[in-house]
Amino acid sequence: MDGVIVVNKPTGWTSHDVVAKMRGIAGTRSVGHLGTLDPIATGVLPVMVGQATRLARYFDKSEKAYEAVVRFGFATTTYDREGEPTTPVTEVQVSAEQIEACLVPMRGDISQMPPPVSAKKIGGVPAYKLARKNLPVELSAVPVSIYELTLVSADGDRARLRVRCSAGTYIRSIAHELGAALGCGAHVEELLRTVSGSFLLAQSHTLDNLQEMRSEARLHEALLPMAELLPQFPPVNVDDVVTRQIRQGRDFSVSAFRTNPWAEHVKAISPEGELVAIGQIALPHVYHPVVVFSV
Repeated sequence: MDGVIVVNKPTGWTSHDVVAKMRGIAGTRSVGHLGTLDPIATGVLPVMVGQATRLARYFDKSEKAYEAVVRFGFATTTYDREGEPTTPVTEVQVSAEQIEACLVPMRGDISQMPPPVSAKKIGGVPAYKLARKNLPVELSAVPVSIYELTLVSADGDRARLRVRCSAGTYIRSIAHELGAALGCGAHVEELLRTVSGSFLLAQSHTLDNLQEMRSEARLHEALLPMAELLPQFPPVNVDDVVTRQIRQGRDFSVSAFRTNPWAEHVKAISPEGELVAIGQIALPHVYHPVVVFSV
């Protein structure tokens, strides 16, 4: 069991809750997740199993996509429905035109202030731990990229948004800033992640479904093998001799006629179709194995 299983995270669960559950389902403690989801969120949570956990470093900057329901009328401490109101609760009717006008400056490369209840660290301590102890949370704005921010619908005090963004973007901050711009306060009421890197909602499985697959000895059907991960890294087929050399830490050569001869990283694939190593370019057409996988 080496690869990724895409979980459709249920609402109310933390990402760590899912990892703990998946350790039981997969029968190994070598399990980790890619890209934390808030407890209220649902949708795509890629879970790395076995040796695939060693690939996590290459997913840090993966693009994400979401569908969010924003409720207007009051802001909250967490910028979502789990928090306590921080502004008076009012009845509002917000038009699509008003919302669209406020979304314009939020698109593109922007500086975004993370929520005080977030995983951002202050002096090595996650901000949410300080916030829960009512200690000061002093965060700095961070650069993020909003590739798409579409108003799907607006109905009274709620709006549905579709967002495509860089890693590190907080949809809760978008909702909070939208409410501040409109002068009525706002927060995220529902959040669904539809894409995380190359992983799609259509590939995801519920935890109940995965438990059933395990009981029927079909869990492998949900596993995306390591050789299929990181599609941005060109695959390089190596024979048995080169495979052994790579596992000894030796550099390996690739054809000068390969489609992308200057790729920084490649995937060395064995004759059996398994991922042998991630290679990093050392010389023209020569790669050094930086992550090597055992048989």
